[in-house]
Amino acid sequence: MEEKNIFTTKEAAKYLGISTATIYRMEKQGLISSLRTPGGQRRFNRETIEKYLSESQNFEAPQNPSRYKYRKTDFKVKEPEATYGMESKKIKSDELFFHTDSVWIYNTDILKTESIADDSIDLIVTSPPYNVDIKYNSHDDTMTYEDYLSFTREWLARCYKFIKNDGRFCLNIPLDKNKGGQQSMCADITTIAKQIGFKYHSTIIWNEQNISRRTAWGSWLSAAAPYVIAPVEVIVVLYKKEWKKTSGSRKSDITKKEFMEWTNGVWNFSGESKKRVGHPAPFPVELPRRCIKLFSFVGDTILDPFLGSGSTLLACLETGREGIGIDIDKKYCELAKRRLLTEGQINQLKLTVAVGGMRWPKVLAT
Repeated sequence: MEEKNIFTTKEAAKYLGISTATIYRMEKQGLISSLRTPGGQRRFNRETIEKYLSESQNFEAPQNPSRYKYRKTDFKVKEPEATYGMESKKIKSDELFFHTDSVWIYNTDILKTESIADDSIDLIVTSPPYNVDIKYNSHDDTMTYEDYLSFTREWLARCYKFIKNDGRFCLNIPLDKNKGGQQSMCADITTIAKQIGFKYHSTIIWNEQNISRRTAWGSWLSAAAPYVIAPVEVIVVLYKKEWKKTSGSRKSDITKKEFMEWTNGVWNFSGESKKRVGHPAPFPVELPRRCIKLFSFVGDTILDPFLGSGSTLLACLETGREGIGIDIDKKYCELAKRRLLTEGQINQLKLTVAVGGMRWPKVLAT
């Protein structure tokens, strides 16, 4: 299907992450141009918008002089380089891979991205690489344990800056690591998170019900050197400064049954099939769906800094949240996009119709 190429004023403003009033001021000052329909309505083409994004790094967007405080719908300027977007999403065209009205995919490195504003994310839900020799396309999953913890400290520190003071963090990691030597991975990563500044709330045990993964017992039927391996993963629940959430819509969509079941810290549901999804380490949509409904309000902004196959963004679509996904690998970004278009059913059929000698896309839901 073709990408949308013609935008209304409201759609163009949302694409740029600004208010409609700001885009009118931009047009008046000649910073961006529009076309007009036979009825006099403004339309902005994709080429014009992308040109503005590529040329807008050295000037500040026009502001209403009666407003002096930063608002969510205005530009946020970061010196010395000006980057633009909503409070929760800066637009950086060379990182943006795909987006709709409610989800954004950035093909970039979480350690280097410039597309996320500080203090803008309500909830992070992610499952980082486990350093267990999984064959990713663009990540070395065979670091020394010391290097892995150093890498973990770096990306956790970036995430700490991204979330709001009442923001939460659901971190899906192994309980222990036994490949290449026994390590207390959950304890070590939780300690690092607390050293960075995160506060600890709780740990959820996720029982994938996959006992078949047990492949080693150590000394069989002997006390000489037995291995104790728990076939579970954990979701460590952290927060930045305040556990009580006061920002956002204050609207919850969780049912009584879900609340009663999910506040029990042992979750039982199956993992995701690598073969079905086409990713070496996918997690099921059920995991982010539970975290999102339990720990965020409708309309909140959710970030997954290791997007992978896109499960978190699918859960955002399902629950009415805005979702941002980051992945360093372009093929995984494409996989996530494909799942959004198919499983998420966000695709639309665009038919071009002639209107007054000009051609406009007519969008019909499929």
